[in-house]
Amino acid sequence: MSEARVINGPHIRTQRTTRAVMMDVAISLVPVLLGAIYYFGIRALYLAGLSVAVCVLTEYIWQKLAKKPVTAGDFSAVVTGLLLVFNMPVTVPLWVLVAADVFSILLVKQMFGGLGNNFVNPALMGRLLVMVAWPQAVMQYVVPKTVSVDAVSAATILGSVKGGNTPEYSYLQMFLGEMPGAMGETSKLLLLVGFGYLCYKGVVNAEAAFTYIATVTVLTFIFGPEGLFTGDILLNLFGGGLIMGGCYMLTDYVFVSRRGKLLYAATAGVITAAIRIFSVYPEGICFGILTANCMAGMLSLLYKKHVYGIRKIKA
Repeated sequence: MSEARVINGPHIRTQRTTRAVMMDVAISLVPVLLGAIYYFGIRALYLAGLSVAVCVLTEYIWQKLAKKPVTAGDFSAVVTGLLLVFNMPVTVPLWVLVAADVFSILLVKQMFGGLGNNFVNPALMGRLLVMVAWPQAVMQYVVPKTVSVDAVSAATILGSVKGGNTPEYSYLQMFLGEMPGAMGETSKLLLLVGFGYLCYKGVVNAEAAFTYIATVTVLTFIFGPEGLFTGDILLNLFGGGLIMGGCYMLTDYVFVSRRGKLLYAATAGVITAAIRIFSVYPEGICFGILTANCMAGMLSLLYKKHVYGIRKIKA
């Protein structure tokens, strides 16, 4: 017969604060913002400024009204505002962006207790809201200014391929960002530059991001319909927002252990790949990551975690 005895556990202390971490994430997104301005014009800057301002003000006003500690200055709302606008086309109406910002901060983040308590990614939920309520607002993409001087509407590359068309852009154009898409997802080069900075600062888990991206790429390569995704790894990798999702939208803080993070990332990857292959949606990143967010509790039951400070002794 044995019993569990609780003893004092170790505590890992660090000088890294939430504000410092979120500031690093915001800094890493600066190249992406500059790329959005270069490819889609000055309106991208205006939209980014509006999104950040609405997110910060929403968090500040709510915390003041609810008489809670004000954390609007910890840069987490800034990051949410940037990630949300980067998941939108440059043609998104201002009121739609504002509605998504308020929904993300107020209902998804603050109503569940604020940063660290929300169980899904606020920016992705804001994107999902717009996809469901106003789909035309986020489905009208324009060709970058470097490709066409006119604001020509076009489908995303994955959407075009899924419709039976041949890709009109080279792999290099996809990698650099010279293709239609959301403001922050087109340039893989700039996304990787920012992600490299986060890896250098030790903010993100590179293994989880790689696991997610590799899972989607491999599964779509093997099981994708003939002539659609099969045999074209670079199209799967560069043709949509996969790198944006893996490097910035995949919230891996829900698990502490390395094993849990990889399991979570792989699950999100499997769901994303399944949506890309079997559904009418060409992407699946939003649904894949959000579903994995909701499954975090169940996934944590699939492996045993060592609890520091507890050991079994025999009576």
